[in-house]
Amino acid sequence: MSIRQSVSRRNFIVGSAATLGGLSLGFHIPFAGTALAQDAAAVAPEVNAWVVVKPDDTVAIRIARSEMGQGTLTGLAQLVAEELECDWSKVTTEYPPPGENLRRDRVWGSYSTGGSRGIRDSHDYVRKGGAAARHMLITAAATQWGVPAGDCTAADSVITHGPSGRTLRYGEVAEAAGRLTPPAEVTLKDPKDWKIAGKPLPRLDTVDKLTGRQVYGADLKLPGMLNAAIKACPVFGGTLASFDAAAIETMPGVKKVVRVDERSVAVVADTWWRAKTALDALPITWDEGPNKDLTSADIRALLAEGLEADEAFIGNSQGDARAELARVAAAGGKVVTATYAFPYQNHATMEPMNATALWTADKCEVWVPTQNGEASLAAAAEAAGLPVGQCEIYKIHLGGGFGRRGNFQDYVRQSVSIAKQMPGTPVKLLWTREEDMLHGAYHPTTQAKLTGALDADGNLAALHLRISGQSILAAVRPEGMQGGMDPVVFQGLTANLPEGHLAYTVPNLLIDHAMRNPPVPPGFWRGVNLNQNAIYVECFIDELAHAAGAEPLAFRRKLMANHPRHLAVLEAAANGIGWETPPAAGRFRGLGQIMGFGSYVAAAAEVSVEDGELKIHRIVAATDPGHVVNPAQVERQVEGSFVYGLSACLYGECTLAGGRMEQENFDTYEVLRMAQMPAVETIMLPSGGFWGGVGEPTIAVAAPAVLNALFAATGTRYRTLPLKNHELV
Repeated sequence: MSIRQSVSRRNFIVGSAATLGGLSLGFHIPFAGTALAQDAAAVAPEVNAWVVVKPDDTVAIRIARSEMGQGTLTGLAQLVAEELECDWSKVTTEYPPPGENLRRDRVWGSYSTGGSRGIRDSHDYVRKGGAAARHMLITAAATQWGVPAGDCTAADSVITHGPSGRTLRYGEVAEAAGRLTPPAEVTLKDPKDWKIAGKPLPRLDTVDKLTGRQVYGADLKLPGMLNAAIKACPVFGGTLASFDAAAIETMPGVKKVVRVDERSVAVVADTWWRAKTALDALPITWDEGPNKDLTSADIRALLAEGLEADEAFIGNSQGDARAELARVAAAGGKVVTATYAFPYQNHATMEPMNATALWTADKCEVWVPTQNGEASLAAAAEAAGLPVGQCEIYKIHLGGGFGRRGNFQDYVRQSVSIAKQMPGTPVKLLWTREEDMLHGAYHPTTQAKLTGALDADGNLAALHLRISGQSILAAVRPEGMQGGMDPVVFQGLTANLPEGHLAYTVPNLLIDHAMRNPPVPPGFWRGVNLNQNAIYVECFIDELAHAAGAEPLAFRRKLMANHPRHLAVLEAAANGIGWETPPAAGRFRGLGQIMGFGSYVAAAAEVSVEDGELKIHRIVAATDPGHVVNPAQVERQVEGSFVYGLSACLYGECTLAGGRMEQENFDTYEVLRMAQMPAVETIMLPSGGFWGGVGEPTIAVAAPAVLNALFAATGTRYRTLPLKNHELV
């Protein structure tokens, strides 16, 4: 995977290998100190924007989306290779720089990788890219032979002329193919005919990760590079008042002490450890601002007030829920009420935020692990004070993203600001774990009050779900608001939207949101609002079933009669765990389902509680994403999603005292251990006709399935997370 690509408008020019700090790279790297020694034979022809074929038949597939462990890189390459009819064993991948994307009229489409959209939002045009390249290669071969292209076929990177049996390899005709006009229209394969896509092929990046060849942003080395450590005011809304640079300027390796922005100061040194050591010794005065006394209790009280507020944004409604609830209560009927709460969560990626920047008066370049190369490019240009055309981003694999490295480009701006004060010198900025924990964009905290009415037959007659809490869009993307409402708050709760909708038909329904925005920056956190919404709905549905004296699965079945795809995954998960047969002595089961990111998902969990300690033994997950590009990757993503979802359920919580987060490292912000991981079985039910996401949806059903099983085991409803606060782990 290249770190630096030297590009022209027409071609990506592949040059001789350069070795930097022990890292062998196939593209020209700046600062290499040697001239680029190319000849015509060494240049790999571009067939089209998506496909480069080298003379030895190696196929480089260009992927605009980011790889951060979820497998998007391999999945998209499979889709291109399927239509290209190339030899999969010779496939490699490249990240095209986002600046080149702009220069070529955004030929690679969106660079944003989040919301489980990597494959589902780009499958169509990447497949067309592969199909067009195949057409061009066949046409080039037919032209060379002087035969009709319709008499030729392609398979495994070989073009065959049917009547004569003659063959040409892709590498032999790639240069000629690249000079052809791409076809205006192409026909894509029916998924039932896939030979590469749809198969559990090994990931393309696994070997480099296992051998240590894979370079992450934190590993990057460039000749003459300096290193920077940074501190920002730890109180939300606070600023940097002053610092005494003279106190540390003579410390070993220190090159410069710089003000980065209104909140931050950095030390630049020859090594990162020397930069951090000096920064720790730097006398700093903070202006802690108006939030210096803010606590978690203050925020909880603010949200609790919203639960009873008169005004709220309506996300879904049917009939007259308020009137029906009042009528049932007045008649002495069964009305059930419960209040739930979900805390702040940190992304806590294994690789802290980092970026390496080189600034000169006429050029700014940044090497960065980013979920959105175009957003990073815009941030770099803004910080550099240069036109976008004079800036470039070189993407690197991410050591975790989860939403933190997408909309939020603070680390890119900081790196450029520092490099701008060290012109002509590459500077790598690397945050400490503590800085990463204190300056996140946190999963928003919400509370929910649910009220349901049961009729005389135990049917759900009315449901009101009031959510009180933060809006991500109001802080991050206000242009996405709809009349002051944040639609993202209602993930999985809306009516008949393809992205995700409520699985239950309730004659009188009201789901609304009282927006309350504390001064803690919210952000998209893997699964976003779907996570808590699944807890609120699925745990309360269990409560209603219990109040009605009904079996939880049977109670859901009646409500899901009009939602067959939701019900199919729920039934599959239940059957997979053996719902209709009693579990082993001391074990108990729970269910959860939701639709989000375009996919239908469900989970069934089996737990035990012994001496007050929760043990999660098994989870069976079912998912219908429409199409499955790589079954092995889907299985691993589902398993990984339960690590993330269960970590949040058991441990995840960020609390405030003195206007700042109290959790600064993994000793206080814990994650699931290997010994705690349950056995996970994944059931795939691709029903076709749509493309859903995989990386995020099943996170949402982890907690409700476990919480419902926990109630079955203990008879107690746990309505606030994490469970560590209830001394169960």
